[in-house]
Amino acid sequence: MKNEKSIEVLNTLITINNDRIEGYETASKESKESDLKSLFAKFIATSQQCKYALVKEVDDLGGEVAEGTTIAGKFFRVWMDLKVALTGKDRKAILDSCEFGEDKAIETYHKALEDGSGFLSDEHKIMISSQKALIKADHQLIKSLRDALVKA
Repeated sequence: MKNEKSIEVLNTLITINNDRIEGYETASKESKESDLKSLFAKFIATSQQCKYALVKEVDDLGGEVAEGTTIAGKFFRVWMDLKVALTGKDRKAILDSCEFGEDKAIETYHKALEDGSGFLSDEHKIMISSQKALIKADHQLIKSLRDALVKA
């Protein structure tokens, strides 16, 4: 049972990383600005790195790896497409949307650590905490870029 719960938590994190990958691919397509495209490529690489580590752990536990994205993530990408279409690929609109997605990723990592504390191994907790820190750093960068536009 402990492995099943751990696999479930790890698969939730795989799915949120799939959301981030697809979200930043969408944001990159929507943006005309090369600095944002480079930044989004970096964030995609971060999520791919996190996902691969999570997939390895699910495999090691003998579980089936989750594929795809969340329904909320799909809805969010459609909303991002619509919002950006209405605002004319506005930098602030893209960053606002990205920050919203980052909020959801951080929430998912926080919940995984909180809900999984009784059955995740110490190694899993360390890995998840490290990944959460990477995502929080990405979030902070998005937020500071967005906030700079508000102040300008």
